[in-house]
Amino acid sequence: MSPLEIAAVVASALGVWLTGRRIMLCWPIMLIASVLYGVVFWQARLYADTALQAVFATLSLYGWWRWLRGVEEKGAVTIMPLSNAALYYGLAASAAGGMALGLLLRATTDDPMPLLDALLSAYSILGQIWMARRYLANWWVWIVVDTLYTGLFLVRELYLTAALYAAFVVLAAAGLRQWRRAGTMADYRRD
Repeated sequence: MSPLEIAAVVASALGVWLTGRRIMLCWPIMLIASVLYGVVFWQARLYADTALQAVFATLSLYGWWRWLRGVEEKGAVTIMPLSNAALYYGLAASAAGGMALGLLLRATTDDPMPLLDALLSAYSILGQIWMARRYLANWWVWIVVDTLYTGLFLVRELYLTAALYAAFVVLAAAGLRQWRRAGTMADYRRD
């Protein structure tokens, strides 16, 4: 475990914790974490996850912008409903994109687990987009993805990162609970 990995872990955990509390500062913190983890994953030869960090950095800017548009008078971010069509489209598009990326990684890189790396990356993008759009369902995506990532990082001997992703599962469950509670008190509106 390197100092870079430690810094990435701290920034990532703080970003997720702030997101669960619907605090705007989560986005710049997540931007920093994405840059740090981009380097960590490149060094571990997890190329889809390296590219994913560039996508996350971009989506952090998008999320910041989206959340600025959805702030309640009290300062918390409003939670939005997810339609069934958006749910099914998001899940299917992520599966197709992950499979295509997995085939590309298998053919062009030395990634030891290209399909898993690619599918987790694709579903992580979905979770990040849904988080930026303030959909409660983002937390379900993160619970599943982070559970699988925990195993992947154990296999790749990124033990501190594996522990972080195990903690992410707990933070995602807490975020789900907090957003559900806030959602029952909020007046839902469509974007």
